Amino acid sequence: MTTPAQDAPLVFPSVAFNPSRLLLVCAAITAVAIAAAGFSGHLMVGVFFGVGLLLGLLNALLVRRSVASITAKEHPMKSSMALNSATRLAIITVIGLIIAYIFRPAGLGVVFGLALFQVVLVLSTALPVWKKLRAGDWVEPASEGTERGNTCDE
Repeated sequence: MTTPAQDAPLVFPSVAFNPSRLLLVCAAITAVAIAAAGFSGHLMVGVFFGVGLLLGLLNALLVRRSVASITAKEHPMKSSMALNSATRLAIITVIGLIIAYIFRPAGLGVVFGLALFQVVLVLSTALPVWKKLRAGDWVEPASEGTERGNTCDE
């Protein structure tokens, strides 16, 4: 028998999240974007693209902080995590859209920077996990009361 989703404990696996590496990647992408935008005569698009990447990095750092604070509680609530995520994403989105509107058309670079950051974030966290899986170094912890290899499809 399986546990219903609403009754399941709130568990977050450790993720290969390295903010320093992400900052360096964002700085390199920003430099390339500014150079490309400068050559095409739209330097500010590249600058706003970098602002979008920076907003994305800020969001990722806030995610890490909120996950740490919520999971440190004795009884973490999924609803508090969902509310925190929705609020944070709404604020970051509104900031990005306000910048894009005020500084249009170059300000649209912020929206594209935010979007690209999500791709960079997923790749920077998924690739190390994928490499571990391919190398066979992945160790799956056995949960309490279950034997390895059992499934809940019965």
